[in-house]
Amino acid sequence: MKKIWLGTFCASIACAQISLSQESTDLTETIAPKYSNEFLAIGIGADALGLGNSVVAQTNNVNSGYWNPAGLTAVDKWLEVGLMHSEYFAGIAKYDYIGLAHSIDDKSTIGFTGIRFAVDDIPNTTQLIDNNGNIDYDRITTFTAADYGFLFSYARKLNVEGLSVGGNFKVIHRKVGDFAKSWGFGLDAGAQYETNGWKFGVMARDVTSTFNAWVFTLDQETREVFVNTGNTIPENGLELTLPRFIFAGYKKFDIGKKGLHASAELDIDMTTDGKRNAIVRTGLVSLDPHLGVSVGFKNYVTLRAGISNMQYVKDFDDSQRLNIQPNVGVGLNFKSFYLDYAFTDIGDASVALYSHVVSLRVKLKKPNPNKTEPSN
Repeated sequence: MKKIWLGTFCASIACAQISLSQESTDLTETIAPKYSNEFLAIGIGADALGLGNSVVAQTNNVNSGYWNPAGLTAVDKWLEVGLMHSEYFAGIAKYDYIGLAHSIDDKSTIGFTGIRFAVDDIPNTTQLIDNNGNIDYDRITTFTAADYGFLFSYARKLNVEGLSVGGNFKVIHRKVGDFAKSWGFGLDAGAQYETNGWKFGVMARDVTSTFNAWVFTLDQETREVFVNTGNTIPENGLELTLPRFIFAGYKKFDIGKKGLHASAELDIDMTTDGKRNAIVRTGLVSLDPHLGVSVGFKNYVTLRAGISNMQYVKDFDDSQRLNIQPNVGVGLNFKSFYLDYAFTDIGDASVALYSHVVSLRVKLKKPNPNKTEPSN
């Protein structure tokens, strides 16, 4: 009975120890599980999500700190701010983003990206049954399982015309109540090149691999519950996130002379953590293509559509079918304000997450300290 009531709590701990599920793991061992720090692969900005996350070549605003820091060189204001909120699993999981970008000069830009993915108010049922074997619901407490990512970016235009490069230093903090926490550090690198109306981009995430050091602090009562119910007690360990490379090509087309335009971008994600459920998969790498198209009128309104998360799904009869996630979105611009909306996974057509996503971008000019209010 106790093992059943432990389900919710143990499931949360399992999120923390997904990479530490071996019977014995210590700080001297380094392991590289699939989907490590995967919350950083969800994406930010409703404009990008509406395009199926196909923006590595075209990104040119504050959101570039996440997608491709080289795109930050297009930020031409003193400060650009990006905000986003979305929810998954019927509102159980909250996903929030804030981005800042500051143009240092006409060649270089710095940026900051903050991401939080969390499930709040998770019941801790380890103490549901007292020492006499009685169920006492007053002994149930709650905790939060949260993942945080902080990216510090720098981008610069090189002397080669059309070429920009950028990089991220990122800090990762993951926490499961008072039971488990980890700190991690890593580097990203990106580049963009524009020539003859085409834009090409490459993004190397966790280019040097990212390390997360996990520490578990279970009290004696919780340890006894784990032992009595046959659950493995998690131990401290290291989690390694292997590099992911994204290659992208983008083209924009003018339609007539009335301000109409269309664009398309194809991105290919190459993961290096072994065989994944992707279109192309080998024992060493897997390839995951995604495509985004858009149609817009000047810079005022843009309609977007994209496909992503292409993977094979096995049916009950063991046959396989190709599963694709469709996405749509719209963007509106009024002066320095950009409001974007995306609906990912239309009609719940795929096995992936789906949500309504809204994001906002604002461009701010440098305050003028010499400017005074007119007197009455």
